[in-house]
Amino acid sequence: MYNDSFGNSLKRGYLGLPVAIRTIITINVVVFLLQILGANDLFISTMAFNPDLPTAVIQPWRLVTYMFLHAGGFHLIFNMLWLWWMGRSVEQTLGPRTFCVIYFGSGIGGALLDIAFAQFVGINLVIGASGAVFGVMVAFAMLFPRMPIMLFLLPPIEARYVVAGLIALDLLFLGSSDNTARIVHLGGAGIGYLLMRYQQQGIDLSALVRPIENFWYNLRGAYKKKKSTRKSSNLRSVSDVEIVEESDQSELDEILEKISKKGYDGLTKEEKRKLFELSKKN
Repeated sequence: MYNDSFGNSLKRGYLGLPVAIRTIITINVVVFLLQILGANDLFISTMAFNPDLPTAVIQPWRLVTYMFLHAGGFHLIFNMLWLWWMGRSVEQTLGPRTFCVIYFGSGIGGALLDIAFAQFVGINLVIGASGAVFGVMVAFAMLFPRMPIMLFLLPPIEARYVVAGLIALDLLFLGSSDNTARIVHLGGAGIGYLLMRYQQQGIDLSALVRPIENFWYNLRGAYKKKKSTRKSSNLRSVSDVEIVEESDQSELDEILEKISKKGYDGLTKEEKRKLFELSKKN
């Protein structure tokens, strides 16, 4: 173990990340590499968020795609470090579906708030994951308010004060000419707070993701069945088994997410029985 190569250690650390954070970081890094390899102008013109109201209505995909673009290496690194640092505990506590609702909901909410303010302060293209990351940081501070955070050259500071301080800095420099989308940061933080409040009140945020997830599974299942018609009957039975296994995994994920929120005693008798059966299969 001690003689393991740096590459293997890096690979293990990457694969050990929660699935949603690992996917988001991977997409951000890949898109940034494409930006520096020559696609930056194309990406900015088609994927950056434009707070001009008609453009936002006609090109709604920009509400999401702008989160995967960054203005430079430090912009990317700091966003991904904060996401990795605080987001892991949030995803592990709430589950990947709820985490995605908070992350993308905060990013979209920050962009929508920017539309309202841009009509008065001017139209500027927005890129970066900061709004979404601010929402995740607020969620972390609400889940672990007294968690000590180590910042450079500073003593340990509780998470609630660190996050509140970052929000206060954005408020303090609101309107400055440093090309930082502070309205998006504040909007993301506000939406992150509201979504966490809903979650703490018992509203299942993950329910917003399930229709998309089911559509994806149905799409994959239809594709597998279409491919299986070109194979022998024996191979077709293997494809059917794969679909059943995916369904079992989805059901297992739902039960585990419920345990993370309500504990094992929060499961129904049927869910406990299903968990026991699925654990034997795995």
